[in-house]
Amino acid sequence: MAAESQAAVTQPVEPAALTKTRGARRRIVGVITSDKMQKTVVVSVTRRVRDPKFHKYVTKRVKYKVHDERDEYKVGDRVEIVETRPLSKDKRWRVARLIERPQEV
Repeated sequence: MAAESQAAVTQPVEPAALTKTRGARRRIVGVITSDKMQKTVVVSVTRRVRDPKFHKYVTKRVKYKVHDERDEYKVGDRVEIVETRPLSKDKRWRVARLIERPQEV
């Protein structure tokens, strides 16, 4: 009987333990190279990495297809992109904010 009463008593669960925390999403800064698609822009991200063999710095570029809901960003804009759920076959990123626009001549 004592074992049954101990099993019936449960500890209260804190609400914070019930909520799932979302992992930190990656944020990258890049330049828009194409805006020809609807609601999609192509962002080129450039980074410099050290070559493991020759110990010199090499420029590496990656292009991401990024979701732009309102088609407000244009070629040359420097933007911050954030990782998101898959939106299509190629789109896994969305534009978070505009950092700077190129100066008009």
